[in-house]
Amino acid sequence: MPEGLAEATQRLSVKQLRIIAAIEDHGSIRVAAESLNITQPTATKALKEAERILDVRLFTRTNRGVLPTPFGTTLSRRARLILTELRHAGEEIRDLQEGLGGRVVVGTLLAASARLLPSAMSRLRCERPKVTVTVVEGTNDLLLPALRLGNLDLIVGRLPEFRGREGTHQEALYDEITCLVVRPGHPLLSSPQITLADTLAWDFILPPQETTLRRQLDHAFHQADLQVPPVVVESVSVLTNRRLAAETDAISAWPYQVVRQDVLEGRLMRLPIALPKVSAPVGLTTRAEATPSPVAASLMAELRIVASQIAEEYTTDQVF
Repeated sequence: MPEGLAEATQRLSVKQLRIIAAIEDHGSIRVAAESLNITQPTATKALKEAERILDVRLFTRTNRGVLPTPFGTTLSRRARLILTELRHAGEEIRDLQEGLGGRVVVGTLLAASARLLPSAMSRLRCERPKVTVTVVEGTNDLLLPALRLGNLDLIVGRLPEFRGREGTHQEALYDEITCLVVRPGHPLLSSPQITLADTLAWDFILPPQETTLRRQLDHAFHQADLQVPPVVVESVSVLTNRRLAAETDAISAWPYQVVRQDVLEGRLMRLPIALPKVSAPVGLTTRAEATPSPVAASLMAELRIVASQIAEEYTTDQVF
């Protein structure tokens, strides 16, 4: 690696960093330029100047566009983090100018989308009436890379297993319990005793295989020496799954908080089958090396308050 490269990197401008990150995102100088509303010659000149300063090749030109070299990949990753920190700095300054506002981008998984995050957002709005919260729904395999790149400020939901944790910090808030639910009047509800084996006669609505919840559900059946149940729908859509569960005889598996109100009001019925191996911590995931912005820190504080309320409700609802 060329001598003085660390010092040379400090000579790069924010404009060059933004262009380099955009080129890697799009794999094309032309498309990157369009996304930044600049001309292609301007983007090409900025890239060449950055390569001259660093004395390394950042991208390799091909017939289909450009590919990042190892130097380009490293610089693009760091550039995104720098640009995110600059965005946070701008938001903090705007907070000081305009009062309590700001913006936070949060990724959410199924377990947090029904109660934990919405309630925390409502509380945050009382404290910061001008705040903007952008919510990105997904699974950990999509949200964790976005978090590491600085595209998300935090992720709230079921904490990932050992894989995928590198570069992140996790904070458990409470243990979520998973339950099996069916529509009112489902034939299984007339049985005096229901076991996990009894459910195999019915179709299932389950989350996709890449989710932590699905892997834990599969493990629960294996631990009981049972085959994994037939799945007719794989989905993390709350609206779709709730409608299917209410209108068909399929059994669906849910984090309790997602269907709590439906169960309490009788729209869905919880099967009296304990799934102890499927309980898991719900919490916050942030970048290990980053300090949350003030608005992100405020949202995290509200999430902790709501989580403590949820933990207390498990006793009153007699979920255990």
